[in-house]
Amino acid sequence: MTTQHISRAPDGGINEDLIAVFASGATTDLLVLDGASSVADTNYVDKRQGDVAWFVQAFAAEMEGAIAANLSQGAAVRKAVDAVHRRYRAQAGGAAVPLYAHPLAALTWIRILRMDDHLALALYCLGDCKAFAVDGAGAVLDLDPYVNPYEAVVQEAIAALDLAEVNDPSIKRARLLPMLRARREAQHGAPEPGALCLAPQGEFKAREYALRLPLDTAVLAMTDGFYRLVDPYGLYAIEELAQRCRSLGLAALLDELREHEAARAHAALAVKSADDASALLWRTH
Repeated sequence: MTTQHISRAPDGGINEDLIAVFASGATTDLLVLDGASSVADTNYVDKRQGDVAWFVQAFAAEMEGAIAANLSQGAAVRKAVDAVHRRYRAQAGGAAVPLYAHPLAALTWIRILRMDDHLALALYCLGDCKAFAVDGAGAVLDLDPYVNPYEAVVQEAIAALDLAEVNDPSIKRARLLPMLRARREAQHGAPEPGALCLAPQGEFKAREYALRLPLDTAVLAMTDGFYRLVDPYGLYAIEELAQRCRSLGLAALLDELREHEAARAHAALAVKSADDASALLWRTH
């Protein structure tokens, strides 16, 4: 069994994504984390790399112990995030942190158990990372067919600014900021949060799946920054992307992504013209 993974920020900046792989015997745990860009004016616990990068790194570190404790996926996530929250409060030093400034992330956790005649997969998903199974013939199965409904809201707001000929990125972000902060507050205050938040008000509303797949299945997972190759850029269908990831490697596809973004830097299909991009490819041979 091998796992190839890559995670990079645009232009060598601070990376708020994270890929973590934990293997024990016949079980492999794959974590894909996509930290949500801060909408705060300052950082409260990590002035160097920012609270969002701190959050995903701290969470992954706590997850290693939670996984080793043989907890259920839901219990392990809650144990880890509660430990991170305690660390956050201690390092914030009593500062009054606005709710919208609390760090947030998307999480896809894929647990793979290799049996004698099949693979048993268990997924735990919060937010909008992507995960696919690729069979020996190259057919792709979407393991978590989720579409973030808020993305359409953001796109409509961006389109309205474009119609008003608001082209300066800093002005555009300032116009969007109240909406983004209100959305972040709603996510943190939700009774059943659908994203990985710092201090959940109730149980996470995760999408959970259990699958039995052939032994020759590969698993391809990524953050939405890497998935831009498929949507919105349309450079590949997911089957083509999976094939190229397996034949060329993840680094080659990430290079293609950055070249395309550099060539279309004037366009504005998203709040950020380029995003942190991460992907992993797991296969049995």
